[in-house]
Parts: sequence; C-alpha cells; structure tokens
Amino acid sequence: MTDQRYHLIGVMGWPVMHSRSPMMHNYWFDQTGLPGRYVYLPLAPDRLPAALRALPALNFAGCNLTIPHKLQAMEIVDEIDPVAVKIGAISCVVVRQDGTLFGTNNDWRGFLGNLKQSVPVWRGTAGPATVIGAGGGARAICHALLSEGAPEVRLVNRTSAHAEALARDIGGAIAVLPWDARHRALDGATTVVNTTSLGMSGQPQLDLDLGALAPEAVAADIVYTPLETDFLTRAKARGNAVVGGLGMLLHQGPPAWKLWFGLEPEVTPELRGMMEASILGDG
Repeated sequence: MTDQRYHLIGVMGWPVMHSRSPMMHNYWFDQTGLPGRYVYLPLAPDRLPAALRALPALNFAGCNLTIPHKLQAMEIVDEIDPVAVKIGAISCVVVRQDGTLFGTNNDWRGFLGNLKQSVPVWRGTAGPATVIGAGGGARAICHALLSEGAPEVRLVNRTSAHAEALARDIGGAIAVLPWDARHRALDGATTVVNTTSLGMSGQPQLDLDLGALAPEAVAADIVYTPLETDFLTRAKARGNAVVGGLGMLLHQGPPAWKLWFGLEPEVTPELRGMMEASILGDG
C-alpha cells in the first residue's frame, strides 16, 4: 500500500497572519515533491495547551512557534533540548513517532546560517561582539556568537536586570553594559547585532552612533520589515558588511525540516527573492 500521509506543519502565534513562514515552507513542499502544506494557526494563549496536544491526532509533523507562545510552550511539551533550555524559549515543536512532543530552538541556527551565507568570511573568533537588546532574540544570538568562539559579548539593554538574567542563563563571556554605554560598546567590536524592534516599520529608529565601529565589522539586524533598517543603511554607507533579518527566518527552516521530515531544503536565491518581493509589496 502506498503512503497516504499528507504532511502538515504550521506556525502558531497571536497574531500570526503577518508571518512569511507559510510562503517559505510551501515553496519547499513544491520543490521537494513531498505531499503536504504549511498553514497559519492563529491561537490565543489560552488555547495553546490543547492545540499542541492535538498535533499528533491531526497528523501534524510539528509546528513553529512565534510571539507570544515561545515561553508557555516550554511547560507543555514533553522534552526540551538543552540549548533551548539555556536560551529559555522554544521556536520549533516536533511530533515524535510515539506521539510525544519535542521542543527545540532554531533561532540561533537561523542567525548563524544567515550570517555565514551573507558574509562568508565572518568568523566569531575575530573579536568581541556587541548585542543590543536582551529579549528572546538576544538570548538566541548571544548563544550563537559564543558557540562560534566570540571572545566576549557586550550586552547593552535599557533594563539591566533583563540583561543580567540573560548573562546568568546563557553563561560564558557576556559583559552587561548600561544603555548609555551603547555607543562606545562598538569600539573594537567585530560584530554588532540589533535584536530589538527599534527600526522595525512603525517603530522608532535605533539611536546608535556608529562612529566607533571598525570598517571591517559586520552589522546585523533581526528586523526584516523593512528589509534594510536605518541602522543597516547607515552601517553600509560607512562601508561595513550588513546582514538583514530576513535570512534569519529563512535559515531556521532547513534544521526544522531535518527534524520533521529528514530532509534539508535549500535557501535558494529564488526563495529569498520571493520573500523580499512579498515584504516590499506590503510597503
């Protein structure tokens, strides 16, 4: 008998209809020929436990999680990988063969995949990194930078208690600096990453003086609407290599597919072009 399975995955969030994830994953369904679809799963927080527990019965291979579910889901799944425990959030759920739920975090993998594809010469060991913000994105990125051998991560956040909690949880060479030290925190840094929503469409711009940033430093942002934030535009004008946030979303996909289906699809120029055109079309 032929395999009758229709492979289902989706993204749970509230709100979630703005997500570009379905476009990306459905492109891969089409490219690989795997029968299935990736769907929107808009869920208010009080419905998350029942929705996650229903995944096995509905033949879902798993799902992605976005705001505000990444923390609450940790209390619901059956097992969490150690990196996700350290980061303190899960972004991906896998339904295992026995119906249990496994939670992991691919945000850090997405960040590194994007960085390495965009700037192939980048090396974490080249020097200190400066990270702006101390939310969930910052946790994943601090882990990513330290895993690549960054000798120091200078963490700058408006609320020092959040930054200090992050440093404790992640461990390693993280130096917490006050918000008013953000400009000089770029001195000698080889990588600087904005993990806040500052610069996102509808939000204020990131107030960061780039005067101390070395010409060979890489500037990255996790925001992808707009595709290039004011922070990246200013860094590029100075001659710095810049990395936008869209690629971080794209590069989270292949490790998730490997867990869900044992396949590792490619982040192709065609896919990136489709995603960019969609975002620009909303502008």
